[in-house]
Amino acid sequence: MATIPTQTHALLSIPVDSTTDFTVLAGHCENLADALLHRDEPASRQALCRRLAYCLGQLRPTLDDEIPPHLIESLTVDELPTNSPRFEPDADLLCGYTHALARLLTERTLSAEMEPILTGLLFDLVSYFADELRAPRWICTVDGVKFIEELDMVKEN
Repeated sequence: MATIPTQTHALLSIPVDSTTDFTVLAGHCENLADALLHRDEPASRQALCRRLAYCLGQLRPTLDDEIPPHLIESLTVDELPTNSPRFEPDADLLCGYTHALARLLTERTLSAEMEPILTGLLFDLVSYFADELRAPRWICTVDGVKFIEELDMVKEN
């Protein structure tokens, strides 16, 4: 009798729960989306996708929580970042993403040709989301620590 090899991925065994810091969860989500992007074996892809959904599910209820004091220093910078997280797919990618989503919603099935496109979209969105969550929130100024958003609002006015 033939045995079916079990493929496990190290990311599937990392402990994650509701007490995991949101920055750590964001990193796990990004790593899972990246692994999903580079896997071909259906069972492995399914396991990675389930784990990603679980991690996103753990992350979602924490999005409006106050930032824990032990993370504030890691989200504080001395100088404004030179770039901010962006989601800017080129026209070809954006057309592919939107076309695949429209077809998926219309046909209610995921074709083999749509799967890599939507996996790429998932990776891009998760990476952007993770970058946003890990982006600095505060900056040290001569007047003390300020929210970066406050400085951005002053510049706009």
